[in-house]
Amino acid sequence: MRLIPALSLLSAIAATAVSAASLPETRASTRTSTYTLVSASSTATAKACSGNTASTRSEWCQYDINTDYTTVIPETNVTREYYFNLEKVTVSPDGRSRMALAINGSVPGPTIEANWGDWVVVHLTNSLPDDVKNGTSIHFHGIRQLHTNQNDGVVSITQCPTAPNNTITYKWRAMQYGTTWYHSHIGLQAWEGLFGGIVIQGPASANYDEDKGVIILNDWDINTVDELFETAQLDGPPTLDSGLINGTNVFGSDGYVNQTGTRFNTSFTEGTSYRLRLVNAACDTHFKFMIDNHTMTVIANDLVPITPYKTNVLNIAMGQRYDVIVTADQASVAKNFWLRAIPQSACSENLSPQNIKGIVYYGDSPSTPSTSEFSYTDSCDDEDMSDLTPIVTESVSTPYYNKSEPVSLGKNGGSLYRWKLNSTSMHVDWTDPTLLEAYRGHHTWKNSSGVIELPHKNEWVYIVIETTLSVPHPIHLHGHDFYVMAQGSGTYDGEVTSLASPPKRDTAMLPSDGHLVIAFKTDNPGAWLMHCHIGWHTEEGFAIQFVERYNEIKALINYDDLKDNCASWDTYEASSSVAEEDSGV
Repeated sequence: MRLIPALSLLSAIAATAVSAASLPETRASTRTSTYTLVSASSTATAKACSGNTASTRSEWCQYDINTDYTTVIPETNVTREYYFNLEKVTVSPDGRSRMALAINGSVPGPTIEANWGDWVVVHLTNSLPDDVKNGTSIHFHGIRQLHTNQNDGVVSITQCPTAPNNTITYKWRAMQYGTTWYHSHIGLQAWEGLFGGIVIQGPASANYDEDKGVIILNDWDINTVDELFETAQLDGPPTLDSGLINGTNVFGSDGYVNQTGTRFNTSFTEGTSYRLRLVNAACDTHFKFMIDNHTMTVIANDLVPITPYKTNVLNIAMGQRYDVIVTADQASVAKNFWLRAIPQSACSENLSPQNIKGIVYYGDSPSTPSTSEFSYTDSCDDEDMSDLTPIVTESVSTPYYNKSEPVSLGKNGGSLYRWKLNSTSMHVDWTDPTLLEAYRGHHTWKNSSGVIELPHKNEWVYIVIETTLSVPHPIHLHGHDFYVMAQGSGTYDGEVTSLASPPKRDTAMLPSDGHLVIAFKTDNPGAWLMHCHIGWHTEEGFAIQFVERYNEIKALINYDDLKDNCASWDTYEASSSVAEEDSGV
């Protein structure tokens, strides 16, 4: 079937077990200045959801894996409340000390846990010292935020930065289930350490015995990303020197006398099947993930349950998540196996491409494995579209939206790289977020704000993104899951893979010298960002925002909260030398 392109963007563009039956009704995280993996304490226990056992993971109370979670939400009458304190700390995740930003003293921050249908409340206090001179926010990546756009946590779009010595409260409903993460959405703060996992328990498309919880993969460097950003703007992406698995790794080769740090490890028991919740939280690294000798069964991409399929090697782009099941059936082969997160040089360089590893061990304690990796081709691809079949399907209609918006790469007057939309790089104002403009009835947008208005209700929008350069990009949309209608090399030819049950997710790869076509329905009023999830590229302006159903937005805004948030930032900004030097998001 041929479709008219709607929007053409031309771009150079140790695991903690989590029990579904025993989650805290309220969970307050302790504050500490020391580096820890997770620092949290629970104060109550939620009632187990009936039916969800090791042999019946597809069931969830009176619902199951086939329940349409886009229209059905369990009424749990549970609110889970978290208290996050943002601090500047010194960490040594790979044995080398450097400054980082941490939530409750932890990098990654505490995992947010909830059941499908719960409400989640997060209180974020900005305790950054004066020398950091920055506001903050938290974005809950992939969370739909239906009618709660103000809680999306994107500075310049849904809020002003939260000023030092101030607290902001976010509240949202867990309408989806699965694995995701949260991170700051101002500057490069996320990759200074302000990120953590989110686990929303619900049914699963395959059975397993034990949930190992979130495994977060990210790149790392002895220098901060803010220090490296100048290089990114002047010369292109810098080469990071390391990577972490759940906040830990070594630096230096095994056996090297000066090796520092500690590897991530997790234990397996022969015959037991484990659920691993994988998150790529990297700034600029596409990983191939594997556990030597073990086969993975993939049961979800992003927050979408899928028909299970098996693989030995898994592609995980920046911002993406995959839930996999691994059966411990290799004890006769060895007692220790490498768990690998291998950076793909086709996307970006890393100085330790074969050393971002953890250990899976059978027995009482880990030791250095001697196992070999599965063969793979260095590439920055998504998993094959044919493998990513959603359990809950929806037929996608032809689009109502038809417009072309070319994007290009160039340098500004200061010879700094900037991504450009319609000859303008996104640059939005911390002090004047889109929601504040909408509340005041302003309906004229600066070209640099990158606004595309979508006024109609429940209509399909198609986005056609194309690049002629050899740089792939992970494209992330806020406020929606989208359907991947086409993805491949070369110019888009108007053909879509299927309208019946295409892959569904919130982050997908635009291939190098290729195209990506996504579709979503205008079913969520608000201001929603779409951007490349490479940290450097977002800050260099590669973003647009959809103002969806403008006439309905004002009624959804808590003006007092928004006004107070911005007034506090205005006061801080007037008394400090903080300067907005990037895209503003």
